Amino acid sequence: MNIVTLLPFIVLIGAMFLMTRSAKKKQQAAAQMRNEMQPGTGVRTIGGMYATVKEVHDDTILLEVAPGVHAVYAKNAVGAVLEDEEYNRIVHGDGDLKIDAPVVPDDASSLTESADSGDVARIDLGKKDEAGEADKAHDAADVAADEPKDKKTDGESDAK
Repeated sequence: MNIVTLLPFIVLIGAMFLMTRSAKKKQQAAAQMRNEMQPGTGVRTIGGMYATVKEVHDDTILLEVAPGVHAVYAKNAVGAVLEDEEYNRIVHGDGDLKIDAPVVPDDASSLTESADSGDVARIDLGKKDEAGEADKAHDAADVAADEPKDKKTDGESDAK
């Protein structure tokens, strides 16, 4: 056989080998992380819940999800074992959150304010007076009265 015909198969087998090797390393690292858990460690489950480890068994762990509230989880349900300072920062809000980027305000007021806001005419979004509304309703009734009465409105036509 020619080497050119075997080259795609060799490349495919090599790619599959590299993918399975990296996946196996990730699985081993996750298993090692789960086996190194100790009581008192902060964890994040794969569902995104933060809790403290109370007891570690062979396949399960006892987590304290709130003060006095305990739940049994499978070890495989632990997504990450957190450092103490990271766990306290997330759960209790301890520590300073260092952000280099500018903080975005919670409302859109900064987007609508301009330097020369005195020149901009403001739109009145308040409720109109009752007389103005009555005049508009009366004008609409006059327009409807001017239309011919024999106009077909139910979808019928004069075509035969």
